[in-house]
Amino acid sequence: MLSEFVSSYCRGLEACRQEVPAEDLERVLQAILRAYEADGTVFVLGNGGSASTASHLACDMGKGTAIPGQRRLRVVSLTDNPALLTAWANDTSYEMVFKEQLENLLQPGDVVIAISASGNSPNVLRAVEYAKQQGAVTIGLIGFGGGKLKRLVDLDITVSSRNYGQVEDYHLTLNHIFSQYLRQRFGTSSDQEAMVNVAVESGT
Repeated sequence: MLSEFVSSYCRGLEACRQEVPAEDLERVLQAILRAYEADGTVFVLGNGGSASTASHLACDMGKGTAIPGQRRLRVVSLTDNPALLTAWANDTSYEMVFKEQLENLLQPGDVVIAISASGNSPNVLRAVEYAKQQGAVTIGLIGFGGGKLKRLVDLDITVSSRNYGQVEDYHLTLNHIFSQYLRQRFGTSSDQEAMVNVAVESGT
């Protein structure tokens, strides 16, 4: 019984991976790299399990991509300040907890990554609407076929699974793909810059 359940769950998770073209991942990574090159900031947000994923992604993309001597990627999770979240929720509404934080921080050309299993969380939608108005690049990591969020963001990675666990597991996989790929890219850039510097210093 358990083995059958585990096999079925893992098949569903693998279906999420197979559903997403590599080109979708490439477009998202290129948007993040453009923000990095422009010295912009990547903001991440979500509710519940997706709030935890936002924290995890900010950790891995902020610390995990750091290369000694190289400018670092600036990543901020909007889920990590309970005092600020509850103050905005209490004084306005829960729909505004992410949008109000972006009003303090967001600059044109920044990236906002919205993580949502359903794609219909009102506070996620309000934040993305505001981000688009301010000229940010908006990205959705979404399940359940996309919901309203898919139609709103500039770029999306959407799976059709309606199993919260599989969707959240896949989003965590994306976190590790993104952060490890970016670290490799930043490390390669650092190595190339070092080679150029050595060549200039040696006069070759």
